[in-house]
Amino acid sequence: MQDAPFAVRESNSRGRRHNEPVHPYRSAFERDRDRIIHCAAFRRLEGKTQVFTTGLNDHYRTRLTHSIEVAQIGRTLARNLGVNEILTEAICLAHDLGHPPFGHSGEAALNELTAACGGFEHNRHALRIVDFLEHPYPDFAGLNLMFETRLGLMKHSSPYDRPAEQGDWPYRPTIEGQIADLADRIAYNCHDLEDGIRARLIEYEQLIGLDLVTQVAERQRLDRIEDFVVRRTRLAKGMLDWLAIDAIETSRTALAQASIETWQQAADYPDALVRLSPSAEAGLCRLEAFLMERMYLHPDLQASAAQAGRWLRTLFTSLCRRPEAMPRYYRVLIDTEGLERTVCDYIAGMTDRYCAARAKACRE
Repeated sequence: MQDAPFAVRESNSRGRRHNEPVHPYRSAFERDRDRIIHCAAFRRLEGKTQVFTTGLNDHYRTRLTHSIEVAQIGRTLARNLGVNEILTEAICLAHDLGHPPFGHSGEAALNELTAACGGFEHNRHALRIVDFLEHPYPDFAGLNLMFETRLGLMKHSSPYDRPAEQGDWPYRPTIEGQIADLADRIAYNCHDLEDGIRARLIEYEQLIGLDLVTQVAERQRLDRIEDFVVRRTRLAKGMLDWLAIDAIETSRTALAQASIETWQQAADYPDALVRLSPSAEAGLCRLEAFLMERMYLHPDLQASAAQAGRWLRTLFTSLCRRPEAMPRYYRVLIDTEGLERTVCDYIAGMTDRYCAARAKACRE
C-alpha cells in the first residue's frame, strides 16, 4: 500500500531518459523490476561470491540469493512505511549488479588495475550496466530505467559501500533507496553470520557478549534447541525479524518528526530517515566488527581472496595484450571506451567459475 506523501509515484517521478509508451498492464516501476530480473547481469549473480566462493557448497549464499533476501526485507519495510514497494524491490534486486567475480576482493583488484582510467567501484558499475552495457533494445543502450531506480543504485551505501559524490547526482536516495540500503545491511549481517556458523568459522561460544545475539537467543530460547541446524537458522532469522521491526518503528518516528511531505524533501534531508534505534544500531555495529575480525579476515577467506586477486590480474593483463580474445560485443567498445575500461567491463561481468577458468587458461 502506497499512501505516504513522500512515496515515489509515477506521477511525481522524473521518468526515463528515453520516452516509452505506457504499458497496458504494468506500472513503470514494475517494468523496471522485470527488466532487472530478465537481464543477463542479474542471472550471472548466481555464480558470484557473497562471502564463500561459489561452487564450494550449494548451501552458502551467492550474490543472487543475497539480492533476493534483500528484496524480501525491503518489501516488508516499504509496505509498512507506506512507500513504493515495487520501486524498493527493483533497487534491492539490482543493488549488487555491479559486483565483479569474487566479491569485494575482486572489486579491490579491478580498482587497482584500472587506477589509470578512473578505477572500479561496484555501485558506479551497476549504473553503467543498466545504462550502457545491457543492450536488449534496438533504439538505445541500457535498460532505460526510471530515474529513481537509477538513483537508488548510484547512491547505494553501507559500511562497505561508499559511493563517491557525483555532480550529476546531487540527490540523496529516496526513502525507497534508503530502505534498500538498510535491508541490504540487515540481510548480509544475518545471513553471513549463519553461513559462517555453517562453515564452522564461527562457534556459538564466540558469540557470547554480543548484545544483539544475546537478546535474540533469549527471545528464541536457543538454549533449549539442541539441533545445530535449527539453532543456527533460528538465530539468523530471529535477528533479521528483530532488526526489521526495529527499523520500521524507528523510521516511522523519524519520518514523522522530520515532517517529510515529498520524496524530494526526503532526498534533500541531511540524515538518513530510514534507520535503526540507537540500541539496535550499536548492537549491529558490534556484530559487524565481530564478523570482520572473526570471519571476513579469517585466514582461509583471505587466502581465497589473494588467489582471486592473482586470477584477475593475470586475466586483465592477458586481455589487454590480446583484446581479440574478448567477444565481439566488447571488442567494438574499445574505440569509444578505451582498452582498459572495456577489459574491466568484460571481466566484471564474469562469474567466479568462468573467470578462474579463463585465468588458468592464460597461464597454460
